Amino acid sequence: MHDQIASLMEDAIAEKASTSINVQDEQLRQVSVIASKIKAGAEDVASLEERLKEAKKEQTKLTDEELPQLLMELGMSSFKLKDGTAVEIKKTYGASIPVDERPQAFQWLRDNGYGDIVKNVVACNFGMGEDSKADEFFGIARSKGFVPDKKTEVHSSTLRAFVKERVENGDEFPMKLFGAFIGQRAILTGGK
Repeated sequence: MHDQIASLMEDAIAEKASTSINVQDEQLRQVSVIASKIKAGAEDVASLEERLKEAKKEQTKLTDEELPQLLMELGMSSFKLKDGTAVEIKKTYGASIPVDERPQAFQWLRDNGYGDIVKNVVACNFGMGEDSKADEFFGIARSKGFVPDKKTEVHSSTLRAFVKERVENGDEFPMKLFGAFIGQRAILTGGK
């Protein structure tokens, strides 16, 4: 039954196509070839993106774990390769405030004189058919000297710099609250 319906539909489409458009077989073949290339290209892109993700993960493991660990075992912090490439182990700093800890972390920053790195952005979303409400809200906000958008955050690079400065100055701060960590990374420079 299903095959009969499909066959009837194909016949109807073919009849309509032959009467309304004069399409050459070669053009249809080109459509098929291009569509196949698009599909294969999308699969290639997805595969390459996955390979890139894995390569980056492996590179980070080498630079942030394996080489620093081996050099530490050897009691070394730097050396040069035969080609002149300098290898140096440097401290790295990072932080990512857990979502459920953000209010406490922001308050700690404000209470301890670092409130200037906490940014507030105010935004307002309007749904379909609410264009006039959105325009009205925007007009009110602008008339008061504001451009509406609200979000409280500390930019990731600002947070990383904050952690680095606190650690290097020997300042006490709740590292766990900020998801802060200190690591090491092998940095390679120069060479031929």
